[in-house]
Order: sequence, then C-alpha cells, then structure tokens
Amino acid sequence: MTDGVTRREFIDGIACAIVIGGALSVPGRGHAADAEYPPSRTGFGGSQAADFKVAHGVRDGRRYELGKEPVAEHFDLVVIGAGIGGLAAAHYARKARPKTRVLIIDNHDDFGGHARRNEFNVDGRFLLGYGGSESMEGPNTRWSKGARACLESLGVNFDRFETAFNVNLYPSLGLSSGLFFPREMFGADKLVSGDPMRSLPSDVPAKLHNGRPIAAFIADWPVDESQKARLLALFTDDRDVLAGKSAGQKMRLLEMTSYHDYVRRYFALDERSMAMFDGRTLDLFAYKSGSVPALYAWTCEYPGFQGLGLKLPTEGSYEGDPYIHHFPDGNASLARLFVRELIPGVAPGHGMEDIASARFDYGKLDVPGNDVRLRLASTAVAIANNATGVDVLYAQGEKLTRVSANHAVYAGYSAMLPYICPELGAAQRKAVSDQVKAPLVYVNVALRNWRAWVRQGIHSVNNPAGFYSNMKLDYPVSLRDYQCPTRPDEPIIVHMNHVPWIDGPVKDLRANLRAARAILYAQPFADFESHARDELTRILGPGGFDADRDIAAITVNRWGHGYAYDASPLYDDMAQAEREKTASSAPLGHIHFAGSDAAWMAYAHYAIDSAHRAVRQITG
Repeated sequence: MTDGVTRREFIDGIACAIVIGGALSVPGRGHAADAEYPPSRTGFGGSQAADFKVAHGVRDGRRYELGKEPVAEHFDLVVIGAGIGGLAAAHYARKARPKTRVLIIDNHDDFGGHARRNEFNVDGRFLLGYGGSESMEGPNTRWSKGARACLESLGVNFDRFETAFNVNLYPSLGLSSGLFFPREMFGADKLVSGDPMRSLPSDVPAKLHNGRPIAAFIADWPVDESQKARLLALFTDDRDVLAGKSAGQKMRLLEMTSYHDYVRRYFALDERSMAMFDGRTLDLFAYKSGSVPALYAWTCEYPGFQGLGLKLPTEGSYEGDPYIHHFPDGNASLARLFVRELIPGVAPGHGMEDIASARFDYGKLDVPGNDVRLRLASTAVAIANNATGVDVLYAQGEKLTRVSANHAVYAGYSAMLPYICPELGAAQRKAVSDQVKAPLVYVNVALRNWRAWVRQGIHSVNNPAGFYSNMKLDYPVSLRDYQCPTRPDEPIIVHMNHVPWIDGPVKDLRANLRAARAILYAQPFADFESHARDELTRILGPGGFDADRDIAAITVNRWGHGYAYDASPLYDDMAQAEREKTASSAPLGHIHFAGSDAAWMAYAHYAIDSAHRAVRQITG
C-alpha cells in the first residue's frame, strides 16, 4: 500500500486510522481528526468486535445472574439502546413527566444506533458523511403527525431542506447515473452512463435525471443482439404478459413471485443480463431480486410492468415526497438533536441549523446528578421485573453493574431478548427471535477531488454484479456553517454500499441472513479497502482517477444487524407476521419495547412512533 492512503495498524482485528491532512482544524470548517472522538474515527466503524463481544458471549451460552450484584443506582426509567427509538423514548418520557430521571445504555462506542456520523478533515476541508440511517423518507406522505411533531419540537423544519438540499448541483454539471459491467462476467470492464432507470427513492427529480433514451442506453450493453431486443421489450413493450387475469389475480401473482423469476419467466433474459437487475435491489431492500416480490419492484418503478394495466397507488409508490430530507450526516443529526435536548450542556446551539457543525462533549454524557445520563459501551446482559419495577444488569467488559428502575424501555436488538429476559412468553419469544436483521455495510471514502466523476459524466454508479452494489457522490446538503462541496476540485465523500448475500435459491430468508452475517464478520478491513480501491479505479480510471493519490481516508460502517426484518409474502405467512409484530411490542410487566425491531420496519419514523407507544403504555 502506498502513502496515498492512511497507514493503519491492526489491533485485535480492528483497524484504526487518522485522516491524512486532518491533523489541524480549520476555523469555521470543522474539527481535527481525533481518535478519542467517535465520529472522527476511520477504519472500522459501525458494530465493532468490542461492541458485540459480550452479547455474542451471551448468545453462545454465558449467563449472568441479577441477584449476585447489588443495586448500584435507581432511576425512574432505564432505556436499553441509544438509537433513535431509545432516544425518542427518553424524550417522550421527559415530555410527559419533566422530572423523570433516565439512564440510557448502549453497547456501542457512540450513540445513535444505526444513525452513525462519520467526520473527515481532508486537506483542510471538513466533511460529514452518514454511516447508517440515511434520510427522513416521506415526512409529508408517510410519517405520522406524531413523528413529525416530535422532530419539530427539536427544531426540525422539514421545509428548510428545499433550500438546504441542492438538487440541481450534479444535473447542472451534466452528470447522470451509470451502470457498470465487470470484466469477470462480461469479458471487459465497461461503464455505460446515462442510465434512464432511476433508483427510487431518488434525490434527483425525473426532469433532471439526465438519462439517455432507453434504446441508445441498451445499445451500449455488452450483450448479444437477442438479449438487447429482450431488454428493450422489458422496458418498452406494452403487451400484457398476464393477460386473462383480473387485477386482483395479477396483484397476487406479483406478490408471490420474485422480481427475478418474473423477468426470467416473461422476458427471457439470460443470467448475464439478469445480473444487472439482481443486485440493484440490494441498496433499498438488502436482498437480491430473487428475494424481492415483483410487487415491491413495481412500486419502485422497475421495468416490466407497463403493460399490465395496473394503477400504482400513490401511497405505495416510492416517488412521493422529494428525497431531500437529509442532514449532512444523515439521521445522525436526529440522534444528536435528541441528545442535546436531553442533556443540556453536552453541545452548543439549538435547532437544526447548527447541529451538523456542533461538537459534542462525550465527557458530559454520563454525569452524576444529571436527570438524563447516557452510558456507552454498556451491554445489557439480564433484565427482569421485580415487585416494584425492573432490574437491569449490564456489562462493561468484565465489570458488571446492576441498576433498578420503575420502568424499562428495551430499544435494542430484539433477537437478544430470549437470552437476557427469561420472563418472555412463548409467543413473544418466537416473535422477537424472528426479527432477524439484514446485514449491510455503509462505506464512506473521502476523496481529495471528484474531477474523474465529472469526466466520466456520472454522480452515481450502479454496480449490481460487483462487491459494492452502489456508489455515489455525497448528497449536496448545506446548513449554516457546514457547506457541501460544489466544485470538482474540492474534497468530497463517496458513499458505497455492500450487502453480503448467499447466492442460490433462498428457501429460508432468515437462515440466509444469518449465514451472510457470519461471512461479514469474518471479513477484515483490508477486504473492504481493496475492493473500494479496485472498483473505483476500474470505473473512474479512464477519467483520471488514481486511488493512491485521490483517496484520503476510508470509514467502513459494518452493521451485522442492519435493516429490521420486514415480513415478505415470499417467505412469511403475512397474517402470522402481523400477530408477531403485535406480540413483539406487547409490554411485559414494567418492561416495554421500542425501536425499529419492535416496529418491524427500518425507518426512523417507525422507531419514533414505537417510542411514543411504549411511553404511553408507561404514562397512560
């Protein structure tokens, strides 16, 4: 490895790095890289080995007894999990009863759960990226009034994103989306720009997409002429491939057929052509198209449905609100807004305008005497009701601490509950065990410039047959002191997605997700770095990209437990799944449940709504 990328030391399998050029802070432009400040750490981020070591020990048979430890502290409420759901629960509890004393614990080294913030300082330029929960999707069409009101009470003005998010930036430079064909499958690397197929939800409006005519785009695919004819039919043929079926029968067939099988059956694409669709669903669903119902692909406006005569319901389409409700660090700003409200003095400012540039004092998260305390690197290993409330035992390495509370809200990984909460009944135990989260990895690569992207005419690339299924220039969002890069000569972040997947027929989706997670945990940081360097070079090299020169730093946000499991008609009895959703969120004595797992949906507003429900159960 050359000196163009930060040198790294591997300690216990965890990569640590300091950003080149980040040794000095620049007034008004952010903070210096700081190994003790979680957002600025590079190398491995997300769930690290140290974060899940204790939990995996419990999973593998180690048991902890509450009664062996004395009660060290008492609180009105203990919240387990400092993601958006857990923080929202603390927020609602304090709104209902302002003097409520709350302890929030989390097994990670930073708060926010999947709403993770990545900071870089590249050649004097402060850059922010999101390492998990990306955006507030559909706040005008999909969110409850309660979830909107919750964030508005923190100072979020949803209309502000109409000016904060520069939707014209990349289109004004003539940039489009590209589709990459790798040499391993097609004989030679080839990038085809001007992809007319939008990946919904999209921040770029249809009128600014810069897609080429579909016939011209397909003409450049490295496949034979017969496949090009079938591809053109997939996009343009208005024949009804389900002729003779009623609208209801068509909907049912689409629901019970994967998109992969639908396209193969009715448009006869070969495996090489299908590969260009199979991996495109990974970004949104974390599954390849063979495990995504064709009905869901239709709502994302994938091709092949234009002749069916079905009307896409407005509430079912991903082309709803403009996809612009994004802070520079994604939904990490939501977590930071919650924490700044809950713990006065932890960070300066108020409202949404300055949250991106506010530096948090992690030393003030857990101060004795504060009404709200947030304790990181603390893994719950046992939880039980007592005569008057709840006992919680947590571990910090080998150190055990027992706390008591009047109530507890569990907003962590549901699948851990059977191991740490023996009181669960059979129905609830099965329900939480079935909440198997999909693994995924969000990688942020800090570049010294993005000239090669402009020369190649692209701002995003779909790479469905590659290691990183999608890569894109960061969302162009500016809020007060934080200004996004607007010139190709400036440093920028490239966001890249990797979703581990076990290829082949999937009979048991949960088993596939568990197997993919095992593969993910076995992969060293070097694998993610080498693939990033290789694929960026192969795609952007013709535009002058040089990985050794242009890459300043890499942060790999690994989430073994990523997207919450969303029941699928391909694999689940949907009526039974609804019963399990209800069972998984039912209160258990003084223990209540919140977060995306309790909602069975990996969206911030569902986590907020679940927190509201849990606190209402407590406060009445």
